[in-house]
Amino acid sequence: PAHLAGDRVGIVSEIDARIVRGVGLRHLLGAVAQAPSSSPPQTSGRKTLVEAPANADDVDAVTLPAKPAAILAGKTKWDEAVPSLKEAFARIEADLAKAGIAPTGRPLAVFTRTDDDGFAYEAMIPVASAPDPAPTAADGLRFGTTPSGKALRFPHKGSYDDIDGTYETLTTYLDAKDIVVQDRFIEEYVTDLADKADDKLDVNIYALTR
Repeated sequence: PAHLAGDRVGIVSEIDARIVRGVGLRHLLGAVAQAPSSSPPQTSGRKTLVEAPANADDVDAVTLPAKPAAILAGKTKWDEAVPSLKEAFARIEADLAKAGIAPTGRPLAVFTRTDDDGFAYEAMIPVASAPDPAPTAADGLRFGTTPSGKALRFPHKGSYDDIDGTYETLTTYLDAKDIVVQDRFIEEYVTDLADKADDKLDVNIYALTR
């Protein structure tokens, strides 16, 4: 969203607790290293990376498993985040369907680089297993694994326009606990990413700890 690009500030390597209150965490990642979209696929039966806790509104510590996934890299401006991610997921779904590979998990976006204008990401959709041999890369699609390791999961329930509030909560939590995390964040879309104003959106934000 456009409001993410205003006064957000990046740092070069790691995110620590000494940050300015109100800074969106996606702009604290620092410098790390299109086909027409189709109708949204039906993804409601697919599982999240880890099971939801009893109280899904609380921050919880989890261990993310490395799952096989189809991956498509992309970059976009902040105000075009939702259309760009939707298009990336649609392209992955279409290529998987052509290859006869069934998706098994919820769509993910791994934010790898940000600046004031936009961000780079890897869109991922988990699959049961990577094909061997892998099919010829189509439109940049490749197979790999989802990020793994110990992480904190922060739930966001509400529109994508309002997700900065959850990142500010994440910032405050890290500050209070003096927790240092890796310089990338993961958004897992528990419900389909349909529109930036959709107030029924459910997202898991994962911060991988060091």
